[in-house]
Amino acid sequence: MQQFSYLTRLIMFGCLLCTLPAICFGIFSYIQSSQEIQKQVNRSQIQVLTLMNSNVEQVLRTVNHAFDQLVNSTVVATALNEPFSGNDFLLYKNLRREISNTQSFFTKVEDIVIVNIEQNWMIKNSGYYTFDTYSHHIEIANQMHLPNTISWALNPSVWFYSEEKANAYECPYVISLMKKLPDQKLDKFGLAFANLPACSLGSILNYTPIESETVIIMDGQERILFHTDPSMIGKYASDTGFISDTHVFTQPVGQFETEFEGNKYTATYLRSSLNNWIYLSIISIDSLNQDSKKIGRYLFLFCLTIITIFLVIAWLGSRQMYNPIQSLLKQIGGRSPSNVKLGINEFEIISNQIQNLFQSKSQLEQEANRHLQQSSTFFLMNMFQKDIRRNELYEKMELFGFSEKLAEWQVMSIIALQIDTLEGTRYTKDDLELLIFAINNIVEEIIPSEVRLPPISIDQTQVTLIGGMLEAQPEFNSFIYSITETIQSTVERVLDLQISIGISLHFHDIKKASTAYNEGLEALKHRIYLGEHVIIPYANINADKQKQLTEYPSLAETELFDAILIAYEEKSRELLKTFMQLIFKQEMNPQEYQVSIFRFLNSLMVSMEQSGISLNQLHSGGGSLYEELNELQITHEIEEWFWIRVIKPLIRIFRDRLNSEYHNISEKILDKIRKYYDTELTIEKCATELHYNANYLSGVFRKETGFTFSEYLASYRHSMAKKWLTESDITIKEISEKLQYMNSQNFIRAFRKQEGITPGKFRESHRK
Repeated sequence: MQQFSYLTRLIMFGCLLCTLPAICFGIFSYIQSSQEIQKQVNRSQIQVLTLMNSNVEQVLRTVNHAFDQLVNSTVVATALNEPFSGNDFLLYKNLRREISNTQSFFTKVEDIVIVNIEQNWMIKNSGYYTFDTYSHHIEIANQMHLPNTISWALNPSVWFYSEEKANAYECPYVISLMKKLPDQKLDKFGLAFANLPACSLGSILNYTPIESETVIIMDGQERILFHTDPSMIGKYASDTGFISDTHVFTQPVGQFETEFEGNKYTATYLRSSLNNWIYLSIISIDSLNQDSKKIGRYLFLFCLTIITIFLVIAWLGSRQMYNPIQSLLKQIGGRSPSNVKLGINEFEIISNQIQNLFQSKSQLEQEANRHLQQSSTFFLMNMFQKDIRRNELYEKMELFGFSEKLAEWQVMSIIALQIDTLEGTRYTKDDLELLIFAINNIVEEIIPSEVRLPPISIDQTQVTLIGGMLEAQPEFNSFIYSITETIQSTVERVLDLQISIGISLHFHDIKKASTAYNEGLEALKHRIYLGEHVIIPYANINADKQKQLTEYPSLAETELFDAILIAYEEKSRELLKTFMQLIFKQEMNPQEYQVSIFRFLNSLMVSMEQSGISLNQLHSGGGSLYEELNELQITHEIEEWFWIRVIKPLIRIFRDRLNSEYHNISEKILDKIRKYYDTELTIEKCATELHYNANYLSGVFRKETGFTFSEYLASYRHSMAKKWLTESDITIKEISEKLQYMNSQNFIRAFRKQEGITPGKFRESHRK
């Protein structure tokens, strides 16, 4: 490496220190201004593309709407489904009228073409044709192989106008809205085309490109639908020279730079969400950089001036700074050559972020399976809750893949599972849906998939349809009992929950599934006397030996109401338990139990009304108490509901009333003390005036204030004595007389006992 003198290196460093900031400032300013101009242009181009997209989509949507009305009209349906020939003038006339109504100047639709491949005819503006004799019938018929029922496609104009224009149509391509017919059926045997000349897109865009701008519209296959140069219509994106790789259009909106014939261009694109068309605007970067170059020239002159000035300063300063350094080097024995490199600070840029690659195919399959499962669940819910037509039932069974199972099964039954209660568990009502979901998963694991339909949840009930090939009923019953016992024990072990299961009668026709579902629910209602953690077959419900409730426990009800009225909480809870035991000790069906408990609720409502208590005071939730009570099916839950929702709030209301009455009496007594403290006031006098017993008044007053009547009266009189002593000139004798003391000495002793000093000294100390 070449060695320089320290002076040289000092001058070089000074020059570098002066020039580098100016150069960086100039370059940075130029880049920032260029980027800002580029951003402004990109933003404006996106707005332009959005406007063009909006204009085109408005027309396309109008065409699509009008075309839908045409292909779904009765005339088209008649022409497709009935024999139709060139001699059917009336039908042809009606069909031509429908086609004419679809075309309009706004939509630019030039021709409507309807083809019935099955009946071998085609109709368009120029008339009726036998399809297989038409020049381009093969190309038109091949449109049936397109994957979608409805699609936009760019087609040669000669396919549709070869006879009229003799292959000299002014626009070589048309944009066709193609629909497979019939529209509402799976079997398609016809086609309908709404043709817009590709050349008409320019008038629809309603946009004039700026200088050096190229506007392109491409379809989903990157074929050019519109180009500033009309001769490019029909070609592919790669033929333009601007686009070498179509993978640049991966985002809905974006920009990229490209090069064509040695010139650089910036391209802005927008992908339509309606039909996947790509709107592309390409502008020369040179045209965008005119303003940037002008700014760059001014920056160059400015920086050059600054650099020149600072170079002169650096050279002069270095010469002055070198003299003492040279003297220092001489004193230490000479100057050593410098080995310090003059280099540029390097910045290492490392990017180690790796984006996870998503497998689109797997995602789509998972999404489709999820939607199919949701549809299957919704169908099973309808099947259990509604009476579905047999044809629809079998169609859905075939659609969701249940038909093979049903064909093998000879007998079926439904099990309905409900959680008995959440009381005493670690769960709350908010966890109920999650628990039903967990139980649903347990059922799926326990019951083999070949003997069941997918388990579902309906209104907090887990429902499963089970089928089998066993012809003997006892064997199938044993199979059902074994499964239900396993489910019950597994749920208790895994979730620490007790559940009950209702089993429907056996049936052989899937259409009876809704009846079986109701049987399972009806069986679960018998938990009201059977208790929790039971398995209840509907077949075992003895409907012929039901007992009627002959005696309602009215006496126990009356005792309970009396305890509620006096707000005796412990006694009320005990009497409620006794009342419930009297109701549920008799063996009846669930409906008869409901009669008794609803009668009890009605009695409580009547008692509330007679006591002047509104339902809003008792129940502010906004729902119906009767609906809440009807949802309960366990004895202890019913008892707990009556206590928490009705009886305990009533006790609180009656207790508040009693407390309010006590408070009102105390306020009246306090008012009399404040007014008549200077008279011979006693509790007996107050009792006479208020029409109460004196002992009762004394107890109420002590409970409310914490003082006896005499203690409070003496305290109030003492406070008045202190007030008169400090604020007036009333003599001590007059004060003692006003406060009903026998003589002034008694007053002085009482005052000194309270304050520790005599009234006279008390007055004197406060006046000082």
